[in-house]
Amino acid sequence: MDRSQKADSVAELSKVFNEVGVVVVTRNLGMSVGQSTDLRTKMRDAGATYKVAKNRLAKLAINDTAYAGIGEYLTGPTGLAWSTDPVAAAKAAVDFAKTNDKLEIVGGSMGSQVLDADGIKALASMPSLDELRAKLIGLVNAPATKVVQLVNAPASKLARVFGAYAATGEADAA
Repeated sequence: MDRSQKADSVAELSKVFNEVGVVVVTRNLGMSVGQSTDLRTKMRDAGATYKVAKNRLAKLAINDTAYAGIGEYLTGPTGLAWSTDPVAAAKAAVDFAKTNDKLEIVGGSMGSQVLDADGIKALASMPSLDELRAKLIGLVNAPATKVVQLVNAPASKLARVFGAYAATGEADAA
């Protein structure tokens, strides 16, 4: 990698760090190409990105960003996962690490809040942004459904009363 490629890589990473909601730092302990491809696929499916970056270039890229605190984690064979959804990258990385012992969660950051490995695992256990939106919509729709049920309930009760009187009237006539 020549100097211009390194500068481009730093600029690209710096742009990423200015746009994302969370960065997860992982340590690769001899993953095969197939395992790395599988990890990238799972990240992409979750709405996240995974990249192995040179630690020195990553440290240069985080200098003027909110993620400057993760510099201490950038040692050894590391990989970076990021997403705009604060939970997606953490969830995908932790799920993959559960099934593959060659990927270790080192730590990360959610904005300027630096998280250790346990913090990332706790973040991964939270519902994703889409799940939270679905729950919120469900809560908003629930009262409307109850209002419709309450409005229709008196009419249905009235219909049952009329039905009961009609049944007793027919029984008296017989």
